[in-house]
Amino acid sequence: MNIPFLDSWRRRHGPDGDAAASPLTAAFDRDPEGVGELLAECELLRARVEESGVALDDSPRSLQELDQLPPRWRDDPEELPWIGNDAGLYLGTVIVRNVPGARWQVWPGGGPVVRLASGREIQVVEAGLDWAMTGAPELYQVYAEAAEQ
Repeated sequence: MNIPFLDSWRRRHGPDGDAAASPLTAAFDRDPEGVGELLAECELLRARVEESGVALDDSPRSLQELDQLPPRWRDDPEELPWIGNDAGLYLGTVIVRNVPGARWQVWPGGGPVVRLASGREIQVVEAGLDWAMTGAPELYQVYAEAAEQ
């Protein structure tokens, strides 16, 4: 996949990067739709749930199906945080694509959040990590609360 902002970021920053510079923020400022598509990929999550027969079609129903899966990822402590991160990004993608006025927001030095039309921000990555580790809050519950706003 061609991701132009990564090449320019790598030239400006060393291999370790600089969290304060937030290349994601700069990329988001230039191409919010492209960054939104990048955030929606969630490759690891999609691969793992496909093995269980669940299709992630960016619908609220798919969040309900995710909530019902046996949490086999908890057996792998190395994979757990990655699944949680992807689950949060997927949750954000579903909210952005289905809740009117919802959009991605990337703050300097921080990660992506979803900003609702009301101005409320949802820390979707944190919600995804909590869900992956403990099962709560359920992803659909977070979506339903966002849809009510």
